[in-house]
Amino acid sequence: MTIPAAWAFRAGLIATVTAIMAGIWWLLQGLGLPMSFSPSGIAEWFNSQGNLGPLLLLLLMMLAVVVGPIPTLPVTAAAGLAFGLLPGVLLSMTGAMTGAMIAFTLARLLGRDALRTRLPTNPLFGFQGSQRLLFLTVLVTRLVPIFSFALVSYAAGVTAITTGRFALGTVAGMLPMTLVFAGLGRAFELHPLLSITAAVVILSVMTLLPWYLSRRRHSRLARWLHLDDEPPGE
Repeated sequence: MTIPAAWAFRAGLIATVTAIMAGIWWLLQGLGLPMSFSPSGIAEWFNSQGNLGPLLLLLLMMLAVVVGPIPTLPVTAAAGLAFGLLPGVLLSMTGAMTGAMIAFTLARLLGRDALRTRLPTNPLFGFQGSQRLLFLTVLVTRLVPIFSFALVSYAAGVTAITTGRFALGTVAGMLPMTLVFAGLGRAFELHPLLSITAAVVILSVMTLLPWYLSRRRHSRLARWLHLDDEPPGE
């Protein structure tokens, strides 16, 4: 693909995804989506839409993951209130996974090759990125509900992680908190100081660990993470 064709493809892809997300937002607003995003208010709105309720939940969750600023946890809690624990969890996870795969694929198509070329030996972005390290990174950031679901999905798309490992890490990581929030039927508050502390600690580890491993590629940890392995095909 020539450079002009590649740029045209990227521009068309961005325009298409933007148009789809804008269309979903317009539809939800037209149907009266509550702007307070309280779980009880959203749940009442889902129920008022009759048979369209589950579909609107899927669309809202997908929009929240792809666009980012829309909070996903109140939507998950509303799903539990409106549809019950198991249906609410299934619907929430389906919508979130769909949005995560859209964001992941978009980032992969737009930015993966550029970063791989610039950082060929980096354990996160290089040609031989550590699949174990990347899988654990996705899993941990999904388990901790202080990280933006959208940001993690976009960031993972430009790393060396395979699509299958990203999907598995996302499902395994988000299942516990999805069950908790859908079961409670409400969004509980996370202590701000604890949230900030946890975020700083995890981000520091995720930043410093690749730097350390790139200089100690024969350490026991590096060998366990298979830093010198070829990543499996997508």
